[in-house]
Amino acid sequence: MAIEIKAPTFPESVADGTVATWHKKPGDAVKRDELIVDIETDKVVIEVLAEADGVLAEIIKNEGDTVLSNELLGMLGEGGAAAAAPAAAQAAAPAAAPAASAAAADDQILSPAARKLAEENGIDPNSIAGTGKGGRVTKEDVVAAVEAKKNAPAAVAKPAAAPAAAPVFAAGDRVEKRVPMTRLRAKVAERLVEAQSTMAMLTTFNEVDMTEVMALRSKYKDLFEKSHNGVRLGFMSFFVKAATEALKRFPAVNASIDGSDIVYHGYSDIGVAVSSDRGLVVPVLRNAELMSLAEIEGGIANFGKKARDGKLSIEEMTGGTFTITNGGTFGSMMSTPIVNPPQAAILGMHNILQRPMAINGQVVIRPMMYLALSYDHRLIDGKEAVSFLVTIKNLLEDPARLLLDI
Repeated sequence: MAIEIKAPTFPESVADGTVATWHKKPGDAVKRDELIVDIETDKVVIEVLAEADGVLAEIIKNEGDTVLSNELLGMLGEGGAAAAAPAAAQAAAPAAAPAASAAAADDQILSPAARKLAEENGIDPNSIAGTGKGGRVTKEDVVAAVEAKKNAPAAVAKPAAAPAAAPVFAAGDRVEKRVPMTRLRAKVAERLVEAQSTMAMLTTFNEVDMTEVMALRSKYKDLFEKSHNGVRLGFMSFFVKAATEALKRFPAVNASIDGSDIVYHGYSDIGVAVSSDRGLVVPVLRNAELMSLAEIEGGIANFGKKARDGKLSIEEMTGGTFTITNGGTFGSMMSTPIVNPPQAAILGMHNILQRPMAINGQVVIRPMMYLALSYDHRLIDGKEAVSFLVTIKNLLEDPARLLLDI
């Protein structure tokens, strides 16, 4: 009985997807829950798994084709593990299966010649279905298993195709290489252009002295990691906590515009911009205002791993009321981040550098970071934007304020 291979049900925010990679070709054996095909959407790559053992009978939607929710991608026929064996093994007497299952699971009965041949070729006798009397494994059974082992690589699914990397050309080459833009990168480009053309976007800057945060991290990072099951204490959690506190004080920065209405959010869903091979992704920490530093760090670490492995779900990428991006990890000194619609603002972190600062009439060297807040001036006034950024600066320069709520 044939089984339909269908595209998953896309959420309302995703209209359609594109067939990115087929990991099997018609005639290949497929095991239950094995990856068959990747569907790339505007947000993430979705893996479609086999519902049962079988053989890929037909591919209906080829790589590059556009698909809708629950649209038919291909057909899975009956077969399964037996299809991966060579024809010689399949031709063995069908009646042998009951006899094989009756044999002892922990130690097959082998003839001396069969045992020697199995040992020479690294074959586990218990993995061979014996066709001899009483489930006995014959020399011919081992020969068939050896041939199956040789042919096995041909049946193994190819790894997921990596996104097209920037080509490397030799000096003096005047060649060009054209590769299709991934759906994710195309959508990011579209949204960035949309943001710049539909918003009255401004950026305000400030700088923060990271001395206290760095001292706190240095003092407690080992104890923190030990106390929270290996979760490392970084800088991002301090910025997320400071941002959630500042958002409480300046709710317009946490709002969004919906038509002619302003939507104020009584929660802080913080998007954390992550760079991946497929493009920029922004997974969301839900209710970040209720999370501890350890929960924030653990969530961000998990997002980073999922982004590298292409495992982020659409739900993890949807929503968000405010975004933080850290260009400092790549050495950026200053930038003007672009707001992620329909959000109203985005905070940009940058590199920490030792710089001479005038403090109490003395020149001292301090670890300083530039901060940038890009915001939609249709919703947020300059006074609110500047005050919001100064609040984050004050909270980070004196982290005790986060505990005292002052």
